[in-house]
Amino acid sequence: MAAERGSLTIGTRGSKLALWQSEYIKSRIERLTGLPVCIKVIKTTGDKILDVPLAKVGGKGLFTKEIEVELEAGTVDLAVHSMKDVPTELPEGLMIAAMPERVDPRDVVVSGAGYDLDTLPQGARLGTSSLRRRAQVLALRGDLDIVDVRGNLDTRMRKAENGELDAVILASAGITRLGFAERITHYIDPDQMCPAVGQGAIGVEVREDDAFMLNVCERLTHLETMACVTAERVVMRLLEGGCQVPIGAYCRFEDDMLVMDAVVASIDGAEVVRYRLEGSPAEPELLGAMMVDRLRELGAGEILAAVREASGGSVSILLET
Repeated sequence: MAAERGSLTIGTRGSKLALWQSEYIKSRIERLTGLPVCIKVIKTTGDKILDVPLAKVGGKGLFTKEIEVELEAGTVDLAVHSMKDVPTELPEGLMIAAMPERVDPRDVVVSGAGYDLDTLPQGARLGTSSLRRRAQVLALRGDLDIVDVRGNLDTRMRKAENGELDAVILASAGITRLGFAERITHYIDPDQMCPAVGQGAIGVEVREDDAFMLNVCERLTHLETMACVTAERVVMRLLEGGCQVPIGAYCRFEDDMLVMDAVVASIDGAEVVRYRLEGSPAEPELLGAMMVDRLRELGAGEILAAVREASGGSVSILLET
């Protein structure tokens, strides 16, 4: 079967992090199959719009849609994504078939002055492109000046290191994968800031009818990571409701059980609901659905309705970068 394929092509974004992830999957697949794997860079809508905060762009699949078009057309054999960029509803005929083992899902602070969330001066300028981070920071430190910041990881870190901003919040996973871990000032405990759905996980998307790639993906998958991210994505999918809100969900294994934290907040951080729940590793979808029920009981529905009303009901959830 492998000989019949001849070679494989990965579709990916062109950022340094996306290319690192694709090179990682490329090496894994080449070892598994003996096939040469090439990488095709595909520019996505999210890559083209750099001067507008993602929250104002609207739409879904900003970092995946163009890649999925080529996957559907057969011009690439698989797509490699950061799972936190992947919408919870995929195009018909496509599926996330593999996730290697997740790395550190925490958010981190980078600051040239060495600040963390507690030591930032009153009124300090903190950069983030994430509504989830913005809301949770404001819930903790309503005095801070939150600044939308886009660009690659190095560009964003340099803004904090050269004094343009007092600090930025980013994902540990991307910084570490690119070899910049020494530039991290502070790791934020998930109890203080709930990570994004899928943060730290890489997803491999393939066509559902591609038996060869499905077999390869089965050997690539880390089952615990797949279970945890599956539960988190159920929370995102069921809470979406057609409106844009900061949502976090973080699931992990503790004593052979799945344990999940999830949070829903208003954009200004004034209202935050958070809950912790545990469930069976065999039923991650059930855990996600139960979490949504608890969050709604705590008022998540009212927060969603308020955001919908404020936005005119026309916005949709965006996954962060």
